[in-house]
Amino acid sequence: MLVPNAKRKVERKAPRQKGAAPDTSVGHALRSVYEKAVEEDIPQEMLDLLGKLK
Repeated sequence: MLVPNAKRKVERKAPRQKGAAPDTSVGHALRSVYEKAVEEDIPQEMLDLLGKLK
């Protein structure tokens, strides 16, 4: 049974200790995926559809 407006318990991560290195591996992975996506060619079908919007 669902209770309207019921408050959920939210678990929070412990604050990062001073001097702890940030998790840069996630940032590097995201940057790599983004760069690959930006370098991809736009398919001709997509360009045709975009041309029809003008």
